[in-house]
Amino acid sequence: MIFPKFLNENDLIDVPAPSSGANDSADINRINNAKKMLEGFGYKVNLSKNALNCKTGRSADALTRAQELNEMFSDNSKALMCLAGGDFLLEMLPYINFSNIQNNPKWVEGFSDPTGILFPLTTKYDIATIYGDNFKSFGASDYHISIKDSLEILKGNIVIQESYQLFENERKERITGLEGYNLTDKVEWKTLNGKEVNVTGRIIAGCIDIIKELAGTKYDGMKEFNERYKQDGIILVFDNCELSKEDLIRTLWKFNELEYFKYAKCIIFGRNGVEKNYYEEYQEMKKCLQDSVISRLEIPVIYDADISHKGPSMTIINGAIANVQCNNGKGKIAFELK
Repeated sequence: MIFPKFLNENDLIDVPAPSSGANDSADINRINNAKKMLEGFGYKVNLSKNALNCKTGRSADALTRAQELNEMFSDNSKALMCLAGGDFLLEMLPYINFSNIQNNPKWVEGFSDPTGILFPLTTKYDIATIYGDNFKSFGASDYHISIKDSLEILKGNIVIQESYQLFENERKERITGLEGYNLTDKVEWKTLNGKEVNVTGRIIAGCIDIIKELAGTKYDGMKEFNERYKQDGIILVFDNCELSKEDLIRTLWKFNELEYFKYAKCIIFGRNGVEKNYYEEYQEMKKCLQDSVISRLEIPVIYDADISHKGPSMTIINGAIANVQCNNGKGKIAFELK
């Protein structure tokens, strides 16, 4: 596994907009404040030329977005922090110069739709990536510990992350754009069989909505990733943004057919971004998972973890060795880079 160089003071952070750009004045305010905050910490920040643009969920057309990303892999930045999530990053994949990325690997950090670039880089090209906060998260006026940890990890301080006390079950409307999390509900990590989990393996995380689209295409390197690291065993982390419980069951079936779980030691699900089901029985996530193929794998399954569209969310170093613990509703993740 290739682990890029971590950030030092005065290093340049590039901010591509591979998916959405700024949707409104609150977004613009948040993006500008994120730049101000990170520059205040001693970094240089280069925003995408299209960061403040957004039309039908895209900062620019697919080719333009890809060209910007390609240019950023050719400059002297140390890391790329994706501006935001969205819906259409996958459109730009045919135009990305993956050979150039292999020759000049850098940290790429993102959350949700940026899975479209993170997942291929780690599974197919063996470059570690960070499934963590998008750039806009750093525009909050008050940083939650999760955001502070995300920055520490990008600096190479591999902190041990523990489950949080509260999460944002409903996001409040943003007025200024600088608002932090609306923490309302108690965090409780759960296991499918109710037993304690303590497992170590090679970890890969992402938005399952996007991995579902990548699965089986030429951008899907999960088969190679599995075989490279079968001795370590694989920990898969799925962040469900919008899939219904029924769609989730079908998606897990597809992943199993593609042998995603061939060497799996643990599967983790974050809190569902949207609770959507058509059968009354699937109101509960536990019943959904019990009726899916993963219930027959005889490995630990954790759900309602702090890797979720209902933040705050932990930062995952894709490709690292991770130790994951879950007991009495609490969770912990520690990484080792090897």
